[in-house]
Amino acid sequence: MTTNRYLSVTEVAARIGVKNASAAGYNLPEPDAIIGRTRGWLPETIDEWNRNRPGRGVGGGRPRKNKPEA
Repeated sequence: MTTNRYLSVTEVAARIGVKNASAAGYNLPEPDAIIGRTRGWLPETIDEWNRNRPGRGVGGGRPRKNKPEA
């Protein structure tokens, strides 16, 4: 019998190196398993999703309050 180990949101956050609240706010992929209200992802699913998500700085970030004069 093969047993799959699914990651919780807390474990996903640790795996990708962010805080739990940040991971909870991300648009995570569809879970591989749902037990009650708890979502679970296979490590391979999270690794693939993390490899393909946009890098830091995409979208330009927040606008500056004081624009530098040219």
